[in-house]
Amino acid sequence: MNVVGISAFYHDSAACLVSDGVVVAAAQEERFSRRKHDADFPARALEFCLDDSGLNLDEIDYIGFYDKPLLTFNRLLETHLAFAPFGLGSFVKSIPLWVKQKVFQKELLLGELGKLDRGRFDRDKLLFGFHHHSHAASAFYPSPFEEATVVVIDGVGEWATTSIAAGSRDRLEILSEIRFPHSLGLLYSAFTYYLGFEVNEGEYKVMGLAPYGEPRHVDTIRDHLIDLKSDGSFALDMTYFGYCTGLTMTNSRFDQLFGAPVRKPSEPLTQLHMDLACSLQVVVQEAIAGICRRAVARTNMRNLCLAGGVALNCVANGALRRLGDFDDIWIQPAAGDAGGALGVALAISHEVAGVPRSTRPTGRDGMAGALLGPSFDDDAVRAALEPYHARSRQLEQEQLYREVASALASEKIVGWFQGRMEFGPRALGARSILADPRSPRMQRLLNLSIKYREGFRPFAPVVLRDEVGEHFDLRGESPYMLLVAPVHERHRLAGNDHRSGLEQLDAVRSHLPAVTHVDYSARIQTVDAESNPPLHRLLSEFKALTGIGVLVNTSFNVRDEPIVCTPGDAYRCFMGTEMDMLVLGDRVLLKEDQ
Repeated sequence: MNVVGISAFYHDSAACLVSDGVVVAAAQEERFSRRKHDADFPARALEFCLDDSGLNLDEIDYIGFYDKPLLTFNRLLETHLAFAPFGLGSFVKSIPLWVKQKVFQKELLLGELGKLDRGRFDRDKLLFGFHHHSHAASAFYPSPFEEATVVVIDGVGEWATTSIAAGSRDRLEILSEIRFPHSLGLLYSAFTYYLGFEVNEGEYKVMGLAPYGEPRHVDTIRDHLIDLKSDGSFALDMTYFGYCTGLTMTNSRFDQLFGAPVRKPSEPLTQLHMDLACSLQVVVQEAIAGICRRAVARTNMRNLCLAGGVALNCVANGALRRLGDFDDIWIQPAAGDAGGALGVALAISHEVAGVPRSTRPTGRDGMAGALLGPSFDDDAVRAALEPYHARSRQLEQEQLYREVASALASEKIVGWFQGRMEFGPRALGARSILADPRSPRMQRLLNLSIKYREGFRPFAPVVLRDEVGEHFDLRGESPYMLLVAPVHERHRLAGNDHRSGLEQLDAVRSHLPAVTHVDYSARIQTVDAESNPPLHRLLSEFKALTGIGVLVNTSFNVRDEPIVCTPGDAYRCFMGTEMDMLVLGDRVLLKEDQ
């Protein structure tokens, strides 16, 4: 039973292939097109999924699209009527696009499938899922749980912004939802816009900025913007927001509430901006905790699964885990819209086709470490390097790991390209930039000379699974870099409390300064020998040299570009930055040799 899942036409288009209930391939279109958050039909991602398994469309039993466009169109119509005459201009502009592309989306999808020239497909086997059901399925079905409470929180999908579901073996039922315009995701995006960052891109920046501030505006947000109710639900006061009419995320009342206009991207960040980011994070974490507690109380299932864009807020996830109200928590690594492709394919497999969930070793999920994208053998690597006349050395495994670990221990920055590409927004050691976490200069160097991004943004540690408790206050594992936890107290350094705001950037706060954020936290990825053998071996070699099995791990890309996909992408990124070494499989390239 072969089922393809597709998400497209909004942002983060993706394709996925599920065979007999097992996720075998998944990728985002942006990695192939090189357009970040590409929303077009994922033709190249789908072709990869088919090629990976040697299939054509004739051999696909079902294709699922991750939401129902007509319901979204219904929401837009009702919303604009409710707010008329405000937003009339944007409404008039959007209607032709919706009528052409979205309302008749089945014909559009069939046309795009036909362009692939990969065989014929029965139009009656093209199915449409509900947006939040697709998210919930992406969280529950690959999880290690037989039964679980599932919570989906995002901006909006059709009408839903927050959903509670119950999953049991091969079935998943949505129990309740909070509807548009009341949305935690859109609240976070509104502050993202107000703080001068790009919506659907800058939310990570707001989360990273929050520890530089103080929660001075928590009461203002609670009193004016969001009503957090005792049953876990919430409501926004829409008189402060503009997103219902498609003009701006916030309005003049929002500006007046905080005493300043929207920050322009070119303007400096002030203490107000940092305090607002901090206050927002506090309120959102409180809201998420209330939703999840209510959900578990309703289902009486104490294992929790999370999906939707808000589930990528790893600070909130870490706080949720520290509550201790749940037996275990599992978060879909591709929690945003890309993961909807995976979810709808799994939902069709189990709920329509009747394929039973596969059994897995205890504690193991069904995501294959999220390493579900394309890989490249040495012939492909050599062919990609040839047009650039690149100089590389092919090394035996033992020499390769020894040489790379030695370079890292000498504060060299290494582009690491191994095996199958990750699915989801995080680089997990297949398309990563690696560095020494002990270096006090590394955080600033990576931000300014490699990533070309804001200097306040933190970097994540990747750590040997068996050593995580030695360095961080985290029990268990965090394989997908979706949990923030404190750096262990014994590694912290005192004497920096007099600094405030962005001055804190200059403080050395722990023995692992490159991965310690200003609040002594870190966004952790754990690795074991089974989930990612090459990265585990490199960490082990680095530990043999330095005494610690920890490295800086950041995504292999520069600002405003997707994570690299091919060896050619990796080489161009390597040459366009101040990286010192590039490792492509068992080939090593040094910058000075090029």
